Amino acid sequence: MIPNPIRKVLLTLRSRDVRFLLMGGQACVFYGAAEFSRDTDIVLLLDPDNLRRLGAALKDLDAECIAVPPFDPDYLRRGHAVHFRCRTPEASGIRLDVMAAMRRDADAIAGGLQEEEVQERKRDNAFWLPLVRELEALRHAPRIERR
Repeated sequence: MIPNPIRKVLLTLRSRDVRFLLMGGQACVFYGAAEFSRDTDIVLLLDPDNLRRLGAALKDLDAECIAVPPFDPDYLRRGHAVHFRCRTPEASGIRLDVMAAMRRDADAIAGGLQEEEVQERKRDNAFWLPLVRELEALRHAPRIERR
């Protein structure tokens, strides 16, 4: 299987607990569109802890800021996007475009994140619960002795 560099970007953001929503072409792909893009657009909650986690994820991705404006929370607060190019081998060349939830949108973004977590738990339950039930049934099944 060919490794997906955008998956690496998203998994890195998740591993650092960055609070973000996927947008743009990759969000369309996630929902089933036949589209391909070489960038990942995200909107994130703009708070100091989340920015620190984003900074750690950018370091993990060996991402450098590639365009104006520079990576500064003030630019994000004003509504600018900050663009990075990932250089880690697993995501080499992928552009990460970071935008922030504006004050008026912060509640909507927080609600979207909460809904995404609820849906993810539902998907996890749909996948794991049948397996757990099967394992429980096997655990309680009578043992068959082999001769």
